[in-house]
Amino acid sequence: MMDLWQSYGIWTAWTFLYIGLIVGGVLISVAYLTYAERKVMGAMQRRQGPMTVGPFGLLQPIADGLKLFSKETIIPTQSSRVVFLLAPMLLFALSLVAWAVIPFDKGWVLANINVGILYLFAVSSMGVYGVIMAGWASNSRYAFLGALRSASQMVSYEVSMGLIIVCVLLCAGSLNLQEIVLAPRPLWMQALLFPMFVVFLISILAETNRAPFDLPEGESEITGGFMVEYSAMAFALFFLGEYANMILMSAITTILFLGGWLPPFGILALAAVPGIVWFGLKTALILFVFLWARATLPRFRYDQLMRLGWKVFLPFTLLWVIVVSGTLLALGALP
Repeated sequence: MMDLWQSYGIWTAWTFLYIGLIVGGVLISVAYLTYAERKVMGAMQRRQGPMTVGPFGLLQPIADGLKLFSKETIIPTQSSRVVFLLAPMLLFALSLVAWAVIPFDKGWVLANINVGILYLFAVSSMGVYGVIMAGWASNSRYAFLGALRSASQMVSYEVSMGLIIVCVLLCAGSLNLQEIVLAPRPLWMQALLFPMFVVFLISILAETNRAPFDLPEGESEITGGFMVEYSAMAFALFFLGEYANMILMSAITTILFLGGWLPPFGILALAAVPGIVWFGLKTALILFVFLWARATLPRFRYDQLMRLGWKVFLPFTLLWVIVVSGTLLALGALP
């Protein structure tokens, strides 16, 4: 019995250590993603970006964090105080708990559950609640309008994302994220999934409310969106949640379409590089697409956004589920 309790205690200590590493890594990545975004946009638009706080401006994210910590949190007098404060906490917490099932390398996962992809889809869908809570609790027409626009946008593109994931699951034959990465995927199958990769890449831009689909923050139309009444650390939690979701969606894209921690193109000579390095590089590549889109593309109108989601992506992904399943059945490649 003592050995059992000792082993349980050791397992618990390692679990908490692993959780701490994940949370700390995500928070540091979020901080320096903001730095990378400003540098990439500066390079594309012939500006400098952060360059004065610390060497090469590397301490700018820390300075921004200290500034937000030092500001006063102002709560509107007519707001629902409890819901007002819970909304940013919920969004930030959801952006962290989803990492529990993300495999960084073979065996490097906190919870290796058989329905990992369903867990991710459920957690990402719950983000709508935080957005609606923030808009409603602010007791502001502008914030509420921004919340409704954001919620309808997120729900619209989650439908297409679900059908895209169905295509991947048909090819992999498993809901476990590690098995999805390790499932054999010949060149013809990758070509079959490539249109879904492109649609998924566009959909995660809309899912995370990023440019050119950042309609909830249309300043010329509805001021600052659902977080317009927030300040200081409450606003910082929304900010952290948004960028953590960007990293999460990039990691999911890497797992579903880019081979996760496996070396690119199956080149065995590159297998000596640790898998977590490949995972990080592939995730950074998808994040670069986020930054590239923001620096170069104009904002869509709201009707264009809805038309793209419901009249283009939804019929196309439905058709492609039939194409993928029919092709796999005809070739006898169903898992």
